[in-house]
Amino acid sequence: MGTDRLAALPPVREVPAEQVREALVGTPTVVVLDDDPTGTQTVRDLPVLTRWTADDVDWALAQGTPAFFVLTNTRSLGPDDAAARTREVVRTCLAVAGRRGMDVVFASRSDSTLRGHFPLETDVIARAAGAPDAVILAPAFPDAGRVTLDGVHWLRDGDRLTPVADSEFAADATFGYRSSRLATWVAEKSGGAIPAADVAEVGIEELRDGEVTLPRSRVIVLDAVVDDDLRAAVLAILAAERAGARYVYRVGPSFVRARAGQGAQPPLDDAELSRTVARGHGLLVAGSHVGRTSRQLERLAARRDLAHVELDVAAVLEGAPLDEITADAVDALKRRTTLVSTSRTLVTGRDEAESLAIARRVSAALTGVVRQVVHAAEPAYVLAKGGITSSDVATESLRADRAWVRGSMLPGLVSLWAPTSGPPLVVFPGNVGDDEALADVVDRLEEAACA
Repeated sequence: MGTDRLAALPPVREVPAEQVREALVGTPTVVVLDDDPTGTQTVRDLPVLTRWTADDVDWALAQGTPAFFVLTNTRSLGPDDAAARTREVVRTCLAVAGRRGMDVVFASRSDSTLRGHFPLETDVIARAAGAPDAVILAPAFPDAGRVTLDGVHWLRDGDRLTPVADSEFAADATFGYRSSRLATWVAEKSGGAIPAADVAEVGIEELRDGEVTLPRSRVIVLDAVVDDDLRAAVLAILAAERAGARYVYRVGPSFVRARAGQGAQPPLDDAELSRTVARGHGLLVAGSHVGRTSRQLERLAARRDLAHVELDVAAVLEGAPLDEITADAVDALKRRTTLVSTSRTLVTGRDEAESLAIARRVSAALTGVVRQVVHAAEPAYVLAKGGITSSDVATESLRADRAWVRGSMLPGLVSLWAPTSGPPLVVFPGNVGDDEALADVVDRLEEAACA
């Protein structure tokens, strides 16, 4: 499927972000529970919490923004721990909002290639916040070529559409799946608890003809090829919510941007980068093992002379000491841009639980090294490659409890955080950008650090 179907689509119905912002007046604040930090890449000037104490949530609500993020990092956890953390965040947010006399709604932001704890997280939110009328399912991320059309989720490359179940993402050791049609995917991931018959679809034709009616169903799938499609859906959702409907959102990054009343904005310019990035050398941290990350690292090494300190995963799992690796990285960073990475061979377990346990051990070793390097050498910035890696670097290495999303480094991709203390953090997902993207971003950061 591809050119013919895309060419047959009705014209895009332009829905300006300003129209959504006008509709947002008086609506609840959206609490975005982000299962890794990459959901911030489409937005700017929104708060991010990596802790969720009452004081932290109160700070975020006091900013007066239409939404804020809480980094739960549940994609790196097993189901029981993910459920417990989600429940804790929801209850804290409800309690703090209640004391402030404010209303909140919850978005469960997860991977646009369908990896994550579903329907577990939306089920937990529903039980903690009160049963919703439906779960809105909108994983589309047009900036990165992930679109939903005719109820099917696709990877788009120009006019070529590939069903997401035919991609490397569907073979994920922890969150793999077989279905590209989202109704069938819901049934698959729920183990049949939510049959495909209980999933309704809002098609692209309806979104573009201007008469959007949200059906009654347990799950509502939204088609979306461009952001205007998502904003059209958001207007219908807001109208339904004003009429008394209650929803939980399970979404990709682009829905958050639409729901916050923001449109696509250009990447941060050189002046903004220079004001944010300190002087010196940057520290790059890579934990992602997807093929795209490995290719990007190869191109970065070919284009830039940088130090590379590697953690051998097999040695880490055997309990090898990390003091020498840490010392090498500290010494290197004082002289030039330094990459700290795990070895590129992916080690998995016999099942989902064992694979997650291995990933957590390796991530703990990596972030422990990074924490010591940051403390000893004070990098100009930190760039973390991979969603779970970015989360662990933010929470464990930098202790960035509160931050602001300042904007993106690439169009709609790769966000720059300004923590309230510590170096700026660039959150670079493992599965986005072309082969040159990482090197391009590092070039810009290094120019800012030398300005």
